[in-house]
Amino acid sequence: MATAPELLKASPEVVIRPMRAGDVADVVAIERASYQFPWSEGIFRDCLRVGYVCRVLTVARQVIAYGVMSIGAGEAHILNLCVSEAYRCRGVGKRLLRSLIERATAAGMAEAFLEVRPSNTAAIRLYLSMGFGQAGTRRGYYQALSGREDAAVLKLALRPFQAPSA
Repeated sequence: MATAPELLKASPEVVIRPMRAGDVADVVAIERASYQFPWSEGIFRDCLRVGYVCRVLTVARQVIAYGVMSIGAGEAHILNLCVSEAYRCRGVGKRLLRSLIERATAAGMAEAFLEVRPSNTAAIRLYLSMGFGQAGTRRGYYQALSGREDAAVLKLALRPFQAPSA
């Protein structure tokens, strides 16, 4: 049986598609394996129900990554982006993030925002490589084993600001 990296290289079936209700169990399994304080199944189902942009990346029809984004009022907010551990640092997160950014741009959003734990250095490297920059800090944003952890707020301009014509 091929290992995860071999499967990613060899498979012509790498697909990014809308998340479906039937994907939620796989998404929750990745979420629980990745975080000490994971989102619940209900949160993912609510994101689908309210119409957030929910995407999965599959390899040979197996869900290996997912992203959730809200869009509105000229802003996109990337709420969750996660890659199964066996596929991390192989370009999967970048591919999925690029897809979300393209969707936000196509919807006319001017900026994209996200929060990230300062301790999540791999994610920060990804976001910086895609052009995100620090916009601020949310104090005590994340639950942590010893209380709360701050979040770095990152921002990406999706299109240049254009002043209204006179």
